[in-house]
Amino acid sequence: MFSDKTLQCRDCGTSFVFTASEQDFYAQKGFTNQPSRCPSCRAANKARRNATGGGSSYSTSGGYARPERQMFPAVCSNCGKATEVPFEPRLDKPVYCSDCFTPRERSSGGSSVRGGYGGGGSSYGDRDRGGSSRRGGRY
Repeated sequence: MFSDKTLQCRDCGTSFVFTASEQDFYAQKGFTNQPSRCPSCRAANKARRNATGGGSSYSTSGGYARPERQMFPAVCSNCGKATEVPFEPRLDKPVYCSDCFTPRERSSGGSSVRGGYGGGGSSYGDRDRGGSSRRGGRY
């Protein structure tokens, strides 16, 4: 069905053969344009695109490097172990190492570690339940 074609590379100007099997492959993939670069210039172009982070939309890197996250030294409020956290600790808030934080998260009985939303009574009493709150009873 297909026969070999001799094409000229748009980058280096050399002639190259677009074989019948390559043409069949292009047709099966639905490619409508024939190659405009010789195999060596195609490989060089692909390497150049990959080196700069561009190119294929299927790349896993996304074309950018994530900046290194700044870590801050801290002492665990529970066990006293030295640790690092991705935020600057404040003296009025407890800081936990990863070993102490995970059990606190799981053993909180369904309520948030920060407290107050677990289904118990409101810390504001019953004023939020009726229409007498400042917000007119809407949340």
